Amino acid sequence: MKPVTNIDDPRYVKALSHPLRVRILALLDERAASPVELAGWLGATLGAVAYHVRTLERIGLIELVRETRVRGAVEHHYRAKERPSVSDEAWAAAPPIVKQAAVSASLETISAYTRAAGAAGGFDHGNSHVTRTPMHLDARGFNELSRACLRILAQVDRIEEASKQRIALNPHTGETKDIALVMMLFEEARLTAARSGGPDPATAAHHPGSAD
Repeated sequence: MKPVTNIDDPRYVKALSHPLRVRILALLDERAASPVELAGWLGATLGAVAYHVRTLERIGLIELVRETRVRGAVEHHYRAKERPSVSDEAWAAAPPIVKQAAVSASLETISAYTRAAGAAGGFDHGNSHVTRTPMHLDARGFNELSRACLRILAQVDRIEEASKQRIALNPHTGETKDIALVMMLFEEARLTAARSGGPDPATAAHHPGSAD
């Protein structure tokens, strides 16, 4: 079957329409694993996990990377493939159901990772950061802020590449960390909208955490 290559592919929506598939993809982003291992981590039945793994492989979002023999049986290990890239134009033109599914899947994964990181002390470092900054912008301001986010992401790529080069020169350094950066820019929906019209209770905050 031809693999999914863009967000407009209806199979991409189907892949993200089931929460268990979203969680499987997140785990296979981290490492290769078999359906047996995934079922243990997820607390799900092997039959359900195996079905969703087959679906994800069939549409090209994961791939078989190795096979091992376990007690006379062959165990298949899978790894997530690179997700389809989405241009600004493709995102704007995508049907609402596609965008809702993609955003919901991303937020579910982000929530799971941030909760796990918080429980493990991942926000304890002094350089960690969380910010929520409500703003009131015109169209030009929104576009400028969007472009600023893209510039930050480009800088992130350069920082990561330079870090990889330093690690390659000194692979046994004990100062490496697995880092997550979350960045969001969206039109706000006020929490007070359904109430009496009082002031927005949310305020900007700077404290240890991840960026959003």
